[in-house]
Amino acid sequence: MNTDPISDYLTRLRNAIMANHKIVEIPASKTKKAITQILFEKGYILNYKFEDDCHPGIIKIALKYHPVTKQSAINTLQRVSRPGLRKYVGVEEMPTVLNGLGIAIVSTSHGMMTDKEAKANNVGGEVLCYIS
Repeated sequence: MNTDPISDYLTRLRNAIMANHKIVEIPASKTKKAITQILFEKGYILNYKFEDDCHPGIIKIALKYHPVTKQSAINTLQRVSRPGLRKYVGVEEMPTVLNGLGIAIVSTSHGMMTDKEAKANNVGGEVLCYIS
């Protein structure tokens, strides 16, 4: 049994990137789907597909690499809030990742969004992870 599904999600992505895989399959949940959509919108992944034909469902993610250097679009994936120590921030304390070059994914009362969107909507929430 997995006690932290978001950490498992990030670890599967990190391992697939280190092994230079093109596609990674991850068990689906609403939170993971929202994170995947944010990664796609911000250009960190090439494409994704939700397959709900089996019980937990599967997210297939096509990873994005530079065509010449073969370097991944995702450099770091860091879990911030975890089950043992939740990290909540208000709009005033919203973190910036790499001086705005990366994103922080925040779970708010208005749904999942990036740190910049949360500041624009004037909402705080739980900081799930940093991606750069």
